[in-house]
Amino acid sequence: MKNFLKYFPVFVVSFFILLFCYAAISKAIDFENFQVQIAQSPLLSAYAGVVSFAVIVLEIVIVVLLIFPKSNLLGLYSSTALMSAFTIYIYLILNYSDFVPCSCGGILEKLGWTEHLIFNIICVISGIIGILIDRHLKQQSNKQSLFWLSVTNIVSIGTVVIMFLSSERLIKAENAFQRRYLLPPITETKNMTLDNQSYYFAGEHNGNIYLGNRIFPLSITKTDTDLSQLAKRYVKLNPSKFEFRNISLKVNGSNVYITDGTVPIIYRGDIEADTAQVISFHDAYFNNIGIINSTSFVVRAQSAQTKNFVLGQLDLHKNPKFIMHSNILEKQVDGVFDLDGMLLNDQHQKEILYVHAYRNQFIVMDHKLNIKHKLHTVDTVTTAHIKSVTMKDGSRKMGQPPIKINNHSFAHRGLLFIHSLRMGKLESQSTWDNADVIDVYKTDSQLYVGSFYIHRKNSKKLSTFFIKDDLLFTITENQLTKYKISGLITKYFRKGNAENPDQE
Repeated sequence: MKNFLKYFPVFVVSFFILLFCYAAISKAIDFENFQVQIAQSPLLSAYAGVVSFAVIVLEIVIVVLLIFPKSNLLGLYSSTALMSAFTIYIYLILNYSDFVPCSCGGILEKLGWTEHLIFNIICVISGIIGILIDRHLKQQSNKQSLFWLSVTNIVSIGTVVIMFLSSERLIKAENAFQRRYLLPPITETKNMTLDNQSYYFAGEHNGNIYLGNRIFPLSITKTDTDLSQLAKRYVKLNPSKFEFRNISLKVNGSNVYITDGTVPIIYRGDIEADTAQVISFHDAYFNNIGIINSTSFVVRAQSAQTKNFVLGQLDLHKNPKFIMHSNILEKQVDGVFDLDGMLLNDQHQKEILYVHAYRNQFIVMDHKLNIKHKLHTVDTVTTAHIKSVTMKDGSRKMGQPPIKINNHSFAHRGLLFIHSLRMGKLESQSTWDNADVIDVYKTDSQLYVGSFYIHRKNSKKLSTFFIKDDLLFTITENQLTKYKISGLITKYFRKGNAENPDQE
């Protein structure tokens, strides 16, 4: 025990010297990337220029203090305070931020945010114990040590909290738009617990809802609309020799489609079959896809000439099979991040929709990508608040936290449902902290129908949602919930001449 008490402070000092030495050097070597990561943070973006230099300088100063015996106690206080600042920063990012940036570089880049939080807490505790043991061995009162530990840690934590609150004010300033809430819009009727948190809605057919899963990308799970039972099975790919990165599964009509735009391939199989076959290979690279029928698709791709996102038609029965439409998406900033959004298909109305993520606009097209309408949401952000940085290797990264306007969306019977991420005028912050807001729009004219709340399950944010007839289904972590949509919304449904989605 005596040996432990004797050597533990030395071990802690040595550990912090190695940690901060490595951290400062790795940041300095890849300073460009480090500064971009700081600028991406919703907490530090307003102070990215100062903070990126200050962190490196602080880490170097702490290393110098720790090296010399006369100053290593001050170095321990400083190390503990800085690690406390890093800890509260990660806690705020995980619990109070709508945007989670990339993790820091170096060896700790392999850690997730939660693991990084645990690592930092261990460092803080080790620093505190090291200081107290050092004071004990030198027969000095721990009261003074506890006082300075409290002061330094409170100051460091308080500084981070103040920066967070001021940065949040800049990002989430009060908006000029005001919502109209519908009462009562939906009624919860059934809830089901899923076996993990990675499910998403793949589609529906013949009275059943189909779910995909990001952990098990070739699994397909079926449930009836009463949520009375689940049936899971796996689809085999033929051939399956490709190295996929991000498999996506969609159900359209009686077929299941499996895609991964990083590999220019589309598989199709019967919804009840065990195997999916290749129907398109090397026809187009894409990063988003909408299914019109079994041989016709709408995709979002990246132009080889301009590097901008564009929409295109992929028809396996035509020559050429792929036609790019470069005039639909309008570049505002960089042609990539500012054009991000969701590609939707309203089969009942034979309409394709593109909902911009970072501006208050959505585009309504027919299945040949002829523009029918360019409409706006009630939000006031008309120009994407995007700052992108081109790295040395030619890749692009966000230069600061974007202001995201529209999250997950769904088009159904002439209505567009958008999960909004922005609070309007005269809205309660406490309600926003406990509910998600869905805005509803008509897709044949500039008409805002209204909005409604989906109250959160266990304070967890809405993951995704799906609409079938007058039923709304949501997934929040591992909770699948069914709601009944009231006539206040369904009265706006349009009757459509839905084409056969299996038609070739």
